[in-house]
Amino acid sequence: MRFLLVLLALAAVVTPAAAQDVPVNPALSDRFTFALGAFFPKTTTEVRIDSTRLGVGAGIQLEDSLGMESRAWVPNLAARWRFAERFRVEMEYFALNRSGEKVIDRDIQIGDSVFTANSNVTSNFDFFDLRVSAGYSFFKRTDKELGVGIGLHMAGYDMSFTSNATGTSQEDVLAPLPVVSLYGQFALTERWAVGGRLDRFSLSYENFDGKLTSLGLDITYQPFRHVGFGLSYRALFISLEAEKNSRVLSFQQSFEGPLLFMTAGF
Repeated sequence: MRFLLVLLALAAVVTPAAAQDVPVNPALSDRFTFALGAFFPKTTTEVRIDSTRLGVGAGIQLEDSLGMESRAWVPNLAARWRFAERFRVEMEYFALNRSGEKVIDRDIQIGDSVFTANSNVTSNFDFFDLRVSAGYSFFKRTDKELGVGIGLHMAGYDMSFTSNATGTSQEDVLAPLPVVSLYGQFALTERWAVGGRLDRFSLSYENFDGKLTSLGLDITYQPFRHVGFGLSYRALFISLEAEKNSRVLSFQQSFEGPLLFMTAGF
């Protein structure tokens, strides 16, 4: 709700005084928009994999405990199709593949495996997020819009942990997380535009419990009719617990950072 109030306030601020002052910006009028970007998130990841044989394991902070890097540039892809005056569909995708190697200073239980203190553990942790959504702009003008949407974040995890003494423990999870969205976009001039988006999800049933919050704030500059450039802040927070193959997998993960991108629209 607070996010929606901010968007409404911004809409009031950028409302022109007269009709002739209304800017026509391609960001709000192009039927098709594609974006290619570079995302530089700061990542924190805590994983716990419980075993029905060994019991509850301890949470592992991958960046600190296993030596994984907390920042890396990753590609980001996005597309939007305005198939009607007030309706649109969108997709956005990024993937982050990381590895680490560290001599651990304590015993770590991961599923049915126990990695003992002073052993050298090599880890791999691959993650992707694919967002697909459909939106309706309940407020739509030439230079501004506010809308709501429904969609899906497909969060995929593939991880492995290896040491000479213990061998390899490997897990993978694919979690479809439905979300409700609020979005807004505003033309400041014919070349400058700002926008924002908030996705929220929370659901608990049977052997699954998940929460997701996704936030995007963008500013774009379009010096050419069909090509533009932009800077964005992106944040994604995921809390997930799921039972699979007699194991309980828990994730607490966050991604926050800048996104540089280039757009093409027509």
